[in-house]
Amino acid sequence: MSEGGLTGPMHGGEGVRGTAGSRNPWDSELYDESFGIITRLGAGVLELLAPRPGERILDLGCGTGHLTARIAAAGARVVGIDAAEAMIARARELYPQLRFEVAKGEDFAVEAPMDAVFSSAALHWMSPPEAVAACVLLALKPGGRFVAEMGGKGNVATIIEAVHRALEEEGIPRRQVDSPWYFPSIGEYAPLLERAGFEVAFMHLFDRPTPLDDCPNGAADWVRMFGGNFLTAVPPGRHSRVLERVNDLTRPVLYREGRWVADYRRLRFVAVRPETSGEARARVRASSEGKQQ
Repeated sequence: MSEGGLTGPMHGGEGVRGTAGSRNPWDSELYDESFGIITRLGAGVLELLAPRPGERILDLGCGTGHLTARIAAAGARVVGIDAAEAMIARARELYPQLRFEVAKGEDFAVEAPMDAVFSSAALHWMSPPEAVAACVLLALKPGGRFVAEMGGKGNVATIIEAVHRALEEEGIPRRQVDSPWYFPSIGEYAPLLERAGFEVAFMHLFDRPTPLDDCPNGAADWVRMFGGNFLTAVPPGRHSRVLERVNDLTRPVLYREGRWVADYRRLRFVAVRPETSGEARARVRASSEGKQQ
């Protein structure tokens, strides 16, 4: 890969182009060891994707590649992309037989259209969301599907509020710290996809309380892994105090019967790139001719 973007063929001759991703300091091994539940919870949306043998599929925001590997196991020709170089390095180490590239979800292109774009627990990190939707639409062939799950409106609201209160106690006002996430409602995200050119076939916002059994320090561990953006305004020597305060504030709500449970809310959807009338007629004609032979 060149410094400026993605080059070279994928399986079956497909390829991806895009600007280089971020060098954000993800600890990919810690992510795998302590937050494997993210992969496990991705199984539901993977069932919604229902990959078929021979399909060309892009895993957008693939992380360390575990769900990418499951898509490949179904017989699909898959490539995973992620903006975090550490995640892609780990994915290549774990699954050297698969194709992984560094690219941003808001700035990528494929050399051959995909049957599907899949994403799990990643879209809420990508901004602006309009650019992501535009890239995904262009990556799909007519009739191709965009199947994803992301954080939805109200996701981890208890944790976010606790972080802001802990920061305010340190003299850091809310306006000084931007959230790194985009958690939309159905009423916000469905129209966004439609404006991009998609037809929304299915969308569901639901609560999914998520045990943090791999987080011995509870909400503090979660914030340390995913909410580092909030801590950038805090001197390093005060990080531990802020995180301890987050635990104090969230414990009455999130610590239940001896375990921490995060207040996740997820937005799951299927959207389709529609065929034009001409494309639909051509497909029907080709199918009819094939039956006559």
